[in-house]
Parts: sequence; structure tokens; C-alpha cells
Amino acid sequence: MYAFIWRKLPFGLAGKLTGSLLLAAATVALLWYVAFPWAEPLLPFDDVQVTQDSDVPGAPGGGDTVPGDAPAGDEHELPYDTDQNNSAPPSPNR
Repeated sequence: MYAFIWRKLPFGLAGKLTGSLLLAAATVALLWYVAFPWAEPLLPFDDVQVTQDSDVPGAPGGGDTVPGDAPAGDEHELPYDTDQNNSAPPSPNR
């Protein structure tokens, strides 16, 4: 298909390159302004549901906790020390 289009474009190499760029730009514009806006409502990218329901198990302030969840107040506690570097210094030959 591309070879057919390349053969049909007029005006030698410069015309073929210019025509190819114009065809590519027209294709991008058609997708950007026609196809993508048409398909956007059909795609689930904006289907986000954020709730503050306290009856949901495992939710902040909710009833039950999910197994494996950290206890309240320990969400940001790291299992290692971040104040000092405990690793050995690099060797001089590396």
C-alpha cells in the first residue's frame, strides 16, 4: 500500500516527501479531531470512582481491616533505618 502511494505521488523526490508529510499530517489531524473524540466515550479511561464511604471494609475509618494491612498509624513506617547508610563503603579498586 505504501509503495502504491509513493508511486502515485507527483513531482519527483521533493514532491513525494512533501506529499508524504502532508498525508501523514492529514492522517494525524483526522485521528486527533474525529476518531479520538468519537471513541473517547467508549473507553474506560475516565471511569474513576473515589468514595469516602466508611462502611467499606479496609477503607480509612471503615469497619473491618483487610488481612495484611498495617495497623492504624503505621502506614508510613519503613522496616529499615533511613537516617544512616549501613552499607560498606566502596572498595578503591572499583
